[in-house]
Amino acid sequence: MEKVHIELEHAIKLREEKNLLTSNEILVTLVKEFPENAIVSYQCAWSYDVLGKEREAVPYYEKALSLGLEGEDLEGALLGLGSTYRTLGEYEKSKNILLKGVELFPANHSIKVFYAMTLYNLGEHNKAMDILLTSLVKTSDDPEIIKYKNAIQFYSNKLDTIWE
Repeated sequence: MEKVHIELEHAIKLREEKNLLTSNEILVTLVKEFPENAIVSYQCAWSYDVLGKEREAVPYYEKALSLGLEGEDLEGALLGLGSTYRTLGEYEKSKNILLKGVELFPANHSIKVFYAMTLYNLGEHNKAMDILLTSLVKTSDDPEIIKYKNAIQFYSNKLDTIWE
């Protein structure tokens, strides 16, 4: 098991250093050597994503999830796969994966934002805006957003209401 950890760390370091192709090559080799390692499959998917090869990333994300990721890796893989499905126009798949991410990791506003983008693609604009505005007021430290936090939150799910 020692080899997989050393090579995995090396590939991740290369990705962080923007040496994306070499990182991807190492990860593809590792997946062949360790096909039942969920983290290796996840990292391989990620390496395809950062190369802009979303379609190639999908089977690695799916494999990683099927092998049972946990914690931060599961969180990242759900966001990655959901976002990737969205960019490929597979909106229902994206919605299902990202909704699972929102349910499992309710404090992760990045997943919520990607979920809102998918809802937008599906024509669920009101729900998408509600999620985005709620995430905005919960995460922003901008003084002007904070100043109007209560109003933004109040109107977030009432955008079509006309007040008379």
